Amino acid sequence: MEKLISIDWERMFTPSSSVLEMIIRGTITYWIVFVYMRFVRRSSGQLNITDILLITLISDAAQNAMAGTYESITEGAALVGTLVGWDFFINWMGIRSPLFERLSNPEPTLLIKNGVLMKQNLRREFLTEDEFMGLLRQQGIERIDEVKQCYMEGSGTLSVIPIA
Repeated sequence: MEKLISIDWERMFTPSSSVLEMIIRGTITYWIVFVYMRFVRRSSGQLNITDILLITLISDAAQNAMAGTYESITEGAALVGTLVGWDFFINWMGIRSPLFERLSNPEPTLLIKNGVLMKQNLRREFLTEDEFMGLLRQQGIERIDEVKQCYMEGSGTLSVIPIA
């Protein structure tokens, strides 16, 4: 019973590697990711699916560079650079190729037309009527009949054109 409750306080608070090395790794990794994101990544200012995917993958790659899972920071920087490079390439191809544009930027879905809810399109977007009404209220709309057109944009945002 005593073994189950024992806590190794020394191991809990004693670092397994140099604290100075962790600070240096964290600092260098931060600036590498900052430079990649600042000078390579451009967007409209809204997060979309590819942005979230990129941030998640960079987080994992950078964590390994900071924590020392890789032998060198260079390995983490190379992996982060590869991820950012693919993201840049896909965005660049989306501007130059209609096929890539459709893959990276889905078409907007019409959800309301002239005050009428398009229920089949709402289902296609996996939204319940209650969730959708909450999104409309966030746009300052109380009733569907106040809306001329409403679209679910490819980025996941709602565009509402009220009846004038």
